[in-house]
Amino acid sequence: MSRLLDLLEEERRKLNQLGEASLKQAIPLWDNPEVQEQSRRVDELVTRVSEMKARNNRVVR
Repeated sequence: MSRLLDLLEEERRKLNQLGEASLKQAIPLWDNPEVQEQSRRVDELVTRVSEMKARNNRVVR
């Protein structure tokens, strides 16, 4: 799971960088397809981490 968390942090950093660049260019985040795609990647990873944590909690109990 550590690798998944590292990947999530890396993808979040990329999203933040894209978001900052978009705002500097006065492009709304919702109008920037790169930001939207990266946001979807982050969302998918957050979902995977949440599912893994839920599975681990069920096994421990």
